[in-house]
Amino acid sequence: MAVGILLITHPGIGAPLVEVATRLLRQLPLRVEAFEVSFDGDPDALLPQASAALRRVDGGQGVLVLTDLYGATPSNLAAKVARLGTPVRRVAGLSLPMLLRVLNYADLELNELPAVAAAGARNGTILDDA
Repeated sequence: MAVGILLITHPGIGAPLVEVATRLLRQLPLRVEAFEVSFDGDPDALLPQASAALRRVDGGQGVLVLTDLYGATPSNLAAKVARLGTPVRRVAGLSLPMLLRVLNYADLELNELPAVAAAGARNGTILDDA
């Protein structure tokens, strides 16, 4: 049993990040899926599809939901998904370093992964003055 990872993002963000992570790691250690929300998407109307995606990635220990922008439609949908009964933790500000960091700590429990995700985002931001 393992934690699943669900990316709920605006169009063109989640799927490419999963593709790059798969290319870099060759095989993802956790179930990962991207659910992209159109700009005019209605969170209530999308809830059944997002719920199905959540169930697909849940490996029995809950799901870490990563969103691109806090307060936007994907984030609002993630908040609705989190109330469905499956253990869910949410982190906004999705980036490739965040996703890779989480995948490199696949053995951690759901409650530990949000801090790992945030650290990945922070440590992946470099001011290169060269």
